Amino acid sequence: MGRLWKIGGLAALGALGLPCIVRRAAGFAVKSIIRPVITEKYENNLWELVIGTQRLTPDGLVETELRAASDDYIERPLGTQRKFNYLDKILFNAAQLAVLPAPLQSKVDMSVVIGPAAARPLKLQIPILIGGMAYGMALSEQFKIAFARGATLAGTATNTGQGPWLPAERAAARCLILQYSRGSWNKDVKILRQADAVEIQLGQGARAGAGFLLPVAKISKKVRRQAGLAAGQDLVVENRLREATTPKELGALISRLKEVTGGVPVGVKIAAGKYLEQDLEIITWAGADFVSVDGREGGTHLSMPILEDDFGLPTLIATCRAVRFWRENGLKGKVSLLVGGGLVTPGDCLKILALGADAVYLGTAVLIATTHTQALKAVPFEPPTQIAYADGYYHNKFNVDEGARSLARFLKSTVREMEEAIKALGKTALYQVGPEDMFTVDRDVAQITGLELAFYPPRR
Repeated sequence: MGRLWKIGGLAALGALGLPCIVRRAAGFAVKSIIRPVITEKYENNLWELVIGTQRLTPDGLVETELRAASDDYIERPLGTQRKFNYLDKILFNAAQLAVLPAPLQSKVDMSVVIGPAAARPLKLQIPILIGGMAYGMALSEQFKIAFARGATLAGTATNTGQGPWLPAERAAARCLILQYSRGSWNKDVKILRQADAVEIQLGQGARAGAGFLLPVAKISKKVRRQAGLAAGQDLVVENRLREATTPKELGALISRLKEVTGGVPVGVKIAAGKYLEQDLEIITWAGADFVSVDGREGGTHLSMPILEDDFGLPTLIATCRAVRFWRENGLKGKVSLLVGGGLVTPGDCLKILALGADAVYLGTAVLIATTHTQALKAVPFEPPTQIAYADGYYHNKFNVDEGARSLARFLKSTVREMEEAIKALGKTALYQVGPEDMFTVDRDVAQITGLELAFYPPRR
């Protein structure tokens, strides 16, 4: 018994003494770190690293080091980190008396039609589409199937991206938009006839009009076979679409695709650039049923930082210039305008739609939503995207059904918020929402958009 008391006493003394020891150790460590920082000259001071990081930004510092480690260009995932925040400076009206909100129980029509003038228009329940992300070149087969199933559950379409045709994606998707890329694949008539819409890909916001080469070492045998590549052949996406380098050739291609597919909508995707209106004129003259305009904030699997950061128009500016072109040329209700590039929230989407776009593409947000809690299978030792990428360490651990449900919930939740916002504006349909329902607190945004400034009473 006495021995137990001694052991207990020692334990108690240890418990009492441990906080003191920890406190002293922590104090010593802090002093050892802080004293040199506040006493040593800068040439010997570790704080110089903090100054350098602040001067370059953490992204700039890391990418400087990555360039120093390689004599080739570097590639960054998910797009630019530079933000213009134009959309944050646009606000919606609060309907109360001068304008009454719609009754709480009102049903809101969120449906859209892509390519209304096409022989077989693409009809969707919601105005949000899954952006093009390539199978095999970016995402795994499982992830693309999850996109297709999630989009179907939510009542929208998914986009194949530039990767080779994936039969399992077609089987899982109620509505599938096929990208006609600047590569050599997906151009067989048997494949084209399975599409619900065809999008000719000439560029994207995070890569401008630049192509890329994927070395054979990074291509699986299955992807190489599906892309129709010979053994030892690299996968190449050219800077130009060889069969459509002139307006006349583009018109002929669009006509041929409409005929081959039996009249599904055929559109063109471009990165928004300085000559946006000229590009739009060529595309609409060529007979496109829809145009997908991608702003510079758009994401991608990998692209050079210079293309992501220093090329193209911001999404808001691109949207407003495109909408103005649509209005001046009487294209509304004839040719659909789709917009993408850095859109994340329900508010982002509704603002772009209210400004005049017919539908929006989401990319990075969709990728994150589909990953959801399954990202925990990769972190903290690998990035969350390692469960999504075709060559990711954990792509075989991705659960397709769980990912599809996560994506569907995200899309439905996003649309539900938009529906409530539309009712709060006093409207009951997406097509009723317009610039008159918004204002801005920024003079530059007012000039870009034509929206009224909040500083003054509204014009009557």
